[in-house]
Amino acid sequence: MANHKSALKRIRSNETKRLTNRYKHRTTRSAIKKFREMESKEEAQAAFPDIMSMIDKLAKKNIIHANKAANLKSNLTKHIASL
Repeated sequence: MANHKSALKRIRSNETKRLTNRYKHRTTRSAIKKFREMESKEEAQAAFPDIMSMIDKLAKKNIIHANKAANLKSNLTKHIASL
């Protein structure tokens, strides 16, 4: 167990941040999964900017690596082109 007040606070704040990051990452992954299942090009193009924004925010907050974000965006762009 932690011996200092600041260490106890750090434990609490880390847990809060972990849950927030987990929620954001899970939400983004669910959105990507739904996006990949879309059949119509119009529907996919409508959802595309929101998903790109979600991915950029995850990369900015270091929840995912910047290169992973770039790869995801590239693959999703290819998916739209293939519809």
